[in-house]
Amino acid sequence: MEALRLDWTGGAPRLWTARDMARRGLVTALTAPAGAAVVVGWAGSHRDRVAGAWDLLEHYGRHRAAPRPPIGDYAAVLLYRDRVVLVRDEQARIPLFFRESGGRVSAVGTSARGLGADTELERRYFCRYLAGNLAQPHVDLTPFSGVHRVLGGEVVELTITGHLLSRTRSHAPRAPAPASPAADGPDTAGAAKELRLALENAVDRRMGTTTACHVSGGTDSTSVALLAARRPAAGELVPLAARFGGGELAGEGPYLEEALTEIRRHAPDARPLIVDADDVTDFDDFQHHAGDPDEPPPHAFRAPFWARLHTAAAELGCDALLTGCGADPIADANPFHLHRLARTGQFPLLARQARAWAAGSERGVRDVVLSYVVRPALPLTAERLTALGRGGTVLGGLGDFGRPRWLRPGFARTHGYGRARVAESRFVYGRRPEEALYDAANYLTAPDLLSWHRAPGDGFFLSHPFLDQEVVATMRRLPPEATFRPGRPKAVLREAMADLLPPGIQARTAKIPFNQLYARGLRRHGDTLLDLCRHARHPLIEEMFDTTSLCRALREAQLGIGDPYAWDRMNRALAVVMWLEQLDRNPDPFTGALLVTAGLP
Repeated sequence: MEALRLDWTGGAPRLWTARDMARRGLVTALTAPAGAAVVVGWAGSHRDRVAGAWDLLEHYGRHRAAPRPPIGDYAAVLLYRDRVVLVRDEQARIPLFFRESGGRVSAVGTSARGLGADTELERRYFCRYLAGNLAQPHVDLTPFSGVHRVLGGEVVELTITGHLLSRTRSHAPRAPAPASPAADGPDTAGAAKELRLALENAVDRRMGTTTACHVSGGTDSTSVALLAARRPAAGELVPLAARFGGGELAGEGPYLEEALTEIRRHAPDARPLIVDADDVTDFDDFQHHAGDPDEPPPHAFRAPFWARLHTAAAELGCDALLTGCGADPIADANPFHLHRLARTGQFPLLARQARAWAAGSERGVRDVVLSYVVRPALPLTAERLTALGRGGTVLGGLGDFGRPRWLRPGFARTHGYGRARVAESRFVYGRRPEEALYDAANYLTAPDLLSWHRAPGDGFFLSHPFLDQEVVATMRRLPPEATFRPGRPKAVLREAMADLLPPGIQARTAKIPFNQLYARGLRRHGDTLLDLCRHARHPLIEEMFDTTSLCRALREAQLGIGDPYAWDRMNRALAVVMWLEQLDRNPDPFTGALLVTAGLP
């Protein structure tokens, strides 16, 4: 989906933007004596996107080196008299790509398919994509040869004629090692106050004129909605919720009502929007959700649920939609702190804290140590040992990085699957897993490819306050002693929101998962998905997959064999099959384009 395009005609740069997206505020374009800018999304504040675009243009005009990108959800092309700058925010919600050959960039845009329609498919990309659950947004590779991704937090500098000068990526500062606990105990009140302030700022940055807040009845989404409700001057608030009248998800109803009552108490003018979702299942209209986007979307199976909510919010005229995505890994105690204790030889303290983690999560001490100390140190070895006991099933024992049986060994060897799984495991855990957790969580918890694909029709992007840079930086520097309470997940968040969360939500420690939607989806669409695999025609599918094995995996998932990790791996493979099957259709042309500048004033 194209929101902007930069190309060179006769050696001169021309910067275009999509007229309809600019009209809806999704794209901001401006020109000045210093240069021109097109910003997709927002920088600094959602409500003042023009000011954010000016700040970006002035900021990178003053600094030749790559400074830390401002907070926001954006991708930007900045055109100066002597150079071109491409930049994305660190959370990388908005895509940006460039086509390069021999050190010269010939085009820049927000659609990988639009830039790569006439190029060969990049087989290494598919190995990296299939190597784990996180590979897609944080690697340079795209499905098309010669088309590169501008990474999150990266600044790419080109000459005015398109020659590549530099690619510089900023990284979040490393959190200091936690200090020893104070004699009078950890400063939990101070930690909660810091998180509350950071989260308030994150919500405030994302408020629009009419802001929808997804409310599920859980701690995370309710916290975001309540903070938004405390800002009556920011605009109209629409608490957005899905209602399930039957099945296990109907158990969320009382919590949802409690959350909505509390939101209305703080914002009497709020307009709750309750969407009936009883007929929604995973894999509904899978052909559209998996086949149409620029890249295979790993969360395409869950798209029908989000699409139902998106459509309702769009019909009401919302220009922002806030979620609680990201709170589970970001706003909770960091279990990989145990790995740091092992690395630094603090074994008595490791033993005590492992017992506390085990008691709080109702797990065995051995399981805790294996998950947070041993497996991060030897992730691929741990997966091999686990896979030994998988028996004759296709999904049994399949973890995050192991080669699934449906990926042909010859294809994996030829196109670097082994290197891909090593690289992916290093990204997920790194040398310091307690630091890598936050980067990995950013790309795992937010299905933004689907939000991006729907944005022109919806008029908004999904936005995630818990993944805000300020919130993540706050949690990075908090010591484990201030964030962990056995048996009380997200203790620091609960304390930070103690004056706002209603008692029932404040006290709950678990939510009902969406297993019902997944199981119903496989029962309803399983035969269609099997036919998709058996009759796939794209030559790369046969080259890459043993479709008989993939069909067996699908049958096992229908029977409940395997676990969520293995099902995710299968869901990604199905998304690839559907995406490749739809690839031969011509990409949408960049219609309704508005020329921002054919050069500089």
